[in-house]
Amino acid sequence: MKLKELEQLKNEGVDHISSIERRRFLKLGFLVTGVYLGGKALSLAPLTEAQAAEVVPPKGKYSYSPHYSMVIRERLCINCELCVEACNGTNDVPSYGYRTDILERRRAIVDDKYETIFMPVLCNHCNRPPCVRVCPTTATWKDETTGIVKMNPGRCIGCKTCMTACPYNARYFKEEGRFVDKCNFCYDTLLSKGAKETACVTACPADVRVFGDLADTNSRVYELLHTPETLVWVLRPKTGALPNVYYTNA
Repeated sequence: MKLKELEQLKNEGVDHISSIERRRFLKLGFLVTGVYLGGKALSLAPLTEAQAAEVVPPKGKYSYSPHYSMVIRERLCINCELCVEACNGTNDVPSYGYRTDILERRRAIVDDKYETIFMPVLCNHCNRPPCVRVCPTTATWKDETTGIVKMNPGRCIGCKTCMTACPYNARYFKEEGRFVDKCNFCYDTLLSKGAKETACVTACPADVRVFGDLADTNSRVYELLHTPETLVWVLRPKTGALPNVYYTNA
């Protein structure tokens, strides 16, 4: 394997990956342009117990320390958008930008009646991030300590390739600095300064979002994802991105 490839893999937070698998993911990254719907909707796919075992790392099988993750208890969301306001204010997000958002989806009940469900979305900080694989300048990378997918504005050339590759439409182009921006779990503004939670989690009045270290068996995120009879799902599992943002029916 060439030195350049090894450097790219390190940037992705991956210790080893075959060249065949690498090409498959690169192809996937470019093909998802025809899948995401511009922030208007995202496909959901509940996981079976076997699939959940593959998506949620089992005890002792964590790649990072801490292994930051977020659990979203979707049915508790009331669409108050306080999480969005807190995120924007904390991370200097412009009016046209976003680091987190709330989508709506309708579920048929009976007699042509529908239930509206609010679905918070943000960067999924994937274990196999397509956005990182396609970045030509390593402006985006997966932190080898925390697993957070970060951006280096100084390296970004504004090609927007990462925006195209992201299966979750979680990035936007920040006109003021001419670089791509996204959620980084408030690492720069809060976590690196000693905070234990992100701005969106702190602001939520309904306790929808739960943030923490998935590698800590005493954390709420660990408990929520390993509670019997709790349905756990992720957005677009077929991309193989292995997200660290999980949704539950709890």
